[in-house]
Amino acid sequence: MTLTPTDFARRRAALAARLPAGSLLLLPAATTRYRNRDAEYPFRQHSDFLYLCGFPEPDAWLALKVTADGFQSVLFVLPRDPEKEIWNGYRAGPAGAVSDYGVDAAHELQQLDLEVVKLLADCEAIYYPFADRDAAERVMSWRRRSAEGSREAATVAQALHNLEPLLHSMRLVKDPQEQQLMREAGRISADAHLRAMQACRPGLHEYHLQAEIEYHFARQGCRSPAYATIVGGGANGCILHYTENQDLLQSGDLVLIDAGCEHQGYAGDITRTFPVNGRFSDPQRELYQLVLDAQLAAISEVRPGAHFNRPHERAVEVLTAGLLELGLLSGELAALIADEAYRPFYMHRTSHWLGLDVHDVGDYKQGGEWRLLEPGMVLTIEPGLYVAPDNAQVDARWRGIGIRIEDDVLVTASGCEILTAAAPKTIAEIEQLMAGAT
Repeated sequence: MTLTPTDFARRRAALAARLPAGSLLLLPAATTRYRNRDAEYPFRQHSDFLYLCGFPEPDAWLALKVTADGFQSVLFVLPRDPEKEIWNGYRAGPAGAVSDYGVDAAHELQQLDLEVVKLLADCEAIYYPFADRDAAERVMSWRRRSAEGSREAATVAQALHNLEPLLHSMRLVKDPQEQQLMREAGRISADAHLRAMQACRPGLHEYHLQAEIEYHFARQGCRSPAYATIVGGGANGCILHYTENQDLLQSGDLVLIDAGCEHQGYAGDITRTFPVNGRFSDPQRELYQLVLDAQLAAISEVRPGAHFNRPHERAVEVLTAGLLELGLLSGELAALIADEAYRPFYMHRTSHWLGLDVHDVGDYKQGGEWRLLEPGMVLTIEPGLYVAPDNAQVDARWRGIGIRIEDDVLVTASGCEILTAAAPKTIAEIEQLMAGAT
């Protein structure tokens, strides 16, 4: 499926309904960034702008003016320029912004200063992203110009509000169209991991599996990963954000792959860990099954009304008990959990929000308490164990083993749905798949 102008118009209407009459919302698009000299990074629209407009070009602005009679949406965009379009691709221009993206009006970007000052007339409040310093400076400039042109100070917008908490609370709960796009992102990402398992064998390099993963993304129409692909063989799997992906994959080692596609702006985020030669050793098998047990226990806690941290708490309980049973920890279980004795082996949290950003927006706490899960929220469940190769406190057979198992989980009305379930993760499934690979 593809989002339509009607979908974006509905989002703008929902946001406008949350703003009081007399408000003006101002939101900038992303700008072009340069990799080196005159070579640009592939352009990716800012997620907030993408959410409200679907407009794919840089340097634009969205204005949303709310009155007692309703609201008006206005885009400011780069003008049509046949010479530049020969080099850099077609632009929508103001006419295309209205016809193709469903806003009420559009102007060329050079009209931005003049038109925003006009829009500020009789506005009482301005909403914009405080964290964007450039945007904040522009807003203050427009507000000063509005004040200079006003005979009555009372007509100048007095209230300044941070747009992000309001908009991000909307983005946190995915509508049915977003849920379907995230199912697709999860499916494509899971299938790519399956492909990597089938291709893996000793003697390849980590970048060979990265190529398999990203080739599948591209073949499915996903122009880029949602984040830098991680392929860590052996002890590299103990480095949480390892992205060099250059070492040789050796028989007897595990390989940890953390990779997800970006599908129409929405991120997949999945991790699988499997043996390079297709067979788990006994130490690998024991630690892997422990991580899998922790992940399944954490997923079982995902339901409406549960608090966000409950899956993490459950994962910690299972992991700490297992480390105690295997002899990597010693002591009393409750005390080990309270003292966070597991942290040398499990140093990150179990979940984060997922959506247009791989670490998506939305507060994790409200009023100092963990936020309660609601249908439409999507979070990762990703426990792991990482035994550093130089950890002299444990038996040598455990050292250098890094394992993470991650799935994308949608909160539903009755529980949850695993969006990345197509990628095998039990020991038997993985070994069977890899044994049958050619």
